[in-house]
Amino acid sequence: MSTFRELGVSDRILKAIEELGFENPMPVQEAVIPYLLEEGSGDVVALAQTGTGKTAAYGIPVIQRTDVDSRDAQFLILSPTRELCVQIASDLADFSHYIEGLHVIPMYGGSSIENQIRNFKRGAHVIVATPGRLIDLMERGVVKLDTIRTVILDEADEMLNMGFSEDLEKILSSVPVERKMLMFSATMSKEIQAISQKYLNNAREIVIGTRNEGAENVEHVYYMVHARDKYLALKRIVDYYPSIYAIIFCRTRLETQEIADKLMQDGYNADSLHGDLSQAQRDLTMNKFRKRQLQLLVATDVAARGLDVDNLTHVINFGLPDDIENYTHRSGRTGRAGKKGVSISIVNLREKGKIRFIEKAIGKTFVQGVMPTGTQICEKQLYKVIDDLERIQVNEEQIEGFLPEIFRRLDWMDKNDIIKRIVTREFGRFVRYYKDAPELEEVTRKDADNEKRKKKDRRRAQKGYTRFFINIGKKDHVQPVHIIEMLNRNVAGRVDVGRIDLMQNFSFFECPEEYTEEIIEGMSGVNYKGREVHVEVAETRSEDGEVIDTKPVRERKTRTGKKPGREDWTSIGDEKPGSEIMSRTDERPGRVDKIHREETFLDEKPRKSGKKRRDEILIQEKSSKSGKTSKRKEETESKVRGSRTERRSPQRAPQVQIAQDDDFWNNFENEDWHQFFRSDNGRSRRGSDRQEARASKRKAKTSARKAKPARMEKVNGRKVSRTAAKPRKSRR
Repeated sequence: MSTFRELGVSDRILKAIEELGFENPMPVQEAVIPYLLEEGSGDVVALAQTGTGKTAAYGIPVIQRTDVDSRDAQFLILSPTRELCVQIASDLADFSHYIEGLHVIPMYGGSSIENQIRNFKRGAHVIVATPGRLIDLMERGVVKLDTIRTVILDEADEMLNMGFSEDLEKILSSVPVERKMLMFSATMSKEIQAISQKYLNNAREIVIGTRNEGAENVEHVYYMVHARDKYLALKRIVDYYPSIYAIIFCRTRLETQEIADKLMQDGYNADSLHGDLSQAQRDLTMNKFRKRQLQLLVATDVAARGLDVDNLTHVINFGLPDDIENYTHRSGRTGRAGKKGVSISIVNLREKGKIRFIEKAIGKTFVQGVMPTGTQICEKQLYKVIDDLERIQVNEEQIEGFLPEIFRRLDWMDKNDIIKRIVTREFGRFVRYYKDAPELEEVTRKDADNEKRKKKDRRRAQKGYTRFFINIGKKDHVQPVHIIEMLNRNVAGRVDVGRIDLMQNFSFFECPEEYTEEIIEGMSGVNYKGREVHVEVAETRSEDGEVIDTKPVRERKTRTGKKPGREDWTSIGDEKPGSEIMSRTDERPGRVDKIHREETFLDEKPRKSGKKRRDEILIQEKSSKSGKTSKRKEETESKVRGSRTERRSPQRAPQVQIAQDDDFWNNFENEDWHQFFRSDNGRSRRGSDRQEARASKRKAKTSARKAKPARMEKVNGRKVSRTAAKPRKSRR
């Protein structure tokens, strides 16, 4: 392994980096630094794992090749975020500590632009900027890039993801054509390839390790929990590692702030970092985190991109990112500079597929962790208290004057009592919390199948309540308050309402059992936004799917397969003797159809099916009215038989069994029974009546629209509305 001196680094820079603790160059530094220090070197694309020293790989050559005697800007370094911009400028300032007259100026949004302009006018050899603030200063005429010799893009793929493509176009069009370009990133994404092909000329690609490979010193662990238990799992993981020093990554700014607020409320030393914070707040948070005044930093991907924090022990993914590159950059925040780190992912069943996909992409294996129990967490915290007591260094000179009074006050307690009280004070919070805290369930594939099955099963009403079906749902823009209002208006007395479930085409609601009849009678037939409301008792099923009580609910049976789209119909007995309810069953759980009930009378002798009997009655009716010959009767019979072969839609209503008793027909007046049959032209009589009613309604609207508006006339000093009359024609 070579040294920095062998790579060609100057003595003044060597002195600075030795004070920073740099002993031997990292692989990416060993490959990049000699090439950039050569005269006439070209463009470079360097890919290396996060935490391998890419900033020093281009920072040391930049400082060494800077002409301090010239006041012109010579190097431009672009970064996607403010935090990374400040970090790069700080690192370059450390490397150039013993080089007098070299000025590194950071330019980023959120801070005073006047101060940045003032510092730039004093002289700037190296500009470290975010694209937005740099363009602002260029438009003001403060910054000119015609003297730039080298442009460096750090985390270039993230700049494109953040929408800086147009800004990059504008910036690169302002620098000289013969400038050199360097790109550094941890992943080779499509964006990096596009930039390389567009802006770089014959670039040399330096790859350390494998493309898109995860950090070598990072262990990848995931915990599988229910989605509702993710925050509880986060608390257990943090408690299980008492000395944790971690960044918790979230997907959105809102989620980031919510998780940080919850952790602070629960007594954790945490804070948030996201784009909605001002630059002063972000700087303050990062300074406290770097000084380890904060134990947990909850951040978004963009805000924490490229951050370099020393001795970070863990990275926790509260939710997996959509892009593999983001996961690589997340996990690269730990395990830097040859140290070990752990990347923990808290996932639910839906995100398990992402784990396998990320494993293949980064070439690492994820280990499934076992959620620690309350007892294990308490043991860890107890040992932490004992270790802290052992590490305390006592300064007897400072406390010597207070010891006599302390001994006098504690004289009544022995050694064991004092130890118990100290441990309880430091350790009691965890004992109290995990004493009654339920253990988190371990999620398996069987649990996933059970959850899907439970969602399909119909809900059961709570004890003492009845579950009702109503034929209005979300598509009717119904809300729970609307159902409650209908109950208050149409049902006498005060009715308590339990659970309300809104579906797309229908809904369910629960009310006490004693109001069942009143609710059905009062709610049925009610008009809601022009639609007639129907309410019935929903069928209740047990957890095994067995019907507990047989309600008059229509369901669909399994298709027999005789003809595609055809269904069989069965009957479910009702409590009334001598009657049956036409019903169909559906094996698809979670669906309740609109209820239709028709009552028929049964005889002891077997009857023909409703369809056959209907055809016979149709033939008899036509023959009795027309008095035609038997030849016409045979033609009608053949016509009916031909109609039987027509394929019917599977959505057609069930065929009702028509009885032969005369009493059944005598119940209809004014030949209303004709509505059950078709006319000679094949059209339903009921349908023709509806069409005639619609036509008359349209005609009435048209005539009303054509009528002239009323006019106002004065009669005895009052304005009176008179219908406008047509002007009379003159006799002449």
